[in-house]
Parts: sequence; structure tokens; C-alpha cells
Amino acid sequence: MTNKAISGGTVHTIPADLKKAISGTPKVHALWADITPLARNEWICWVTSGKKAETRDIRINKAISKLSGGMRRPCCWAGCTHR
Repeated sequence: MTNKAISGGTVHTIPADLKKAISGTPKVHALWADITPLARNEWICWVTSGKKAETRDIRINKAISKLSGGMRRPCCWAGCTHR
């Protein structure tokens, strides 16, 4: 695990569960630091928009997988309505 700060998005702050998942994966942490605040905002909003705990867990796992593969924004989602 890394001690470096993990930035939030433009509107959303990063929740503890997503922050833990990102910090536990060095490749994802590096990409997270490289993407724009707006892109981080999209990932955070996508994860937190799941209302059920199960949905949120699934989205965190998918986000880590997609970020590990180099994906910079969530795909097939209308986007954050808060921007």
C-alpha cells in the first residue's frame, strides 16, 4: 500500500472504500494520479451512484479492473450529472 495522497474529483470526494482499492493497486494508483480531476469525478460518481452495497462493491471491482487495463473514464455511462 502507498502513503501518497489520492485526489478526488471536481465535485465528488473519493470515498474510503474506493480510496482503499486504488491505494492497494500501484498500477491503478499511478493512473489515478495521471487522469484529470474530471475523469476522477466520473469514476467516483459512477461508483457511488450504485445504491446497493453489492452494486457498489461490483463497481469498485470493475473500476479497479478497468483502470488496471488503462481505461481513463467509465464507459457506457451517461456521466456525472453534478458537473
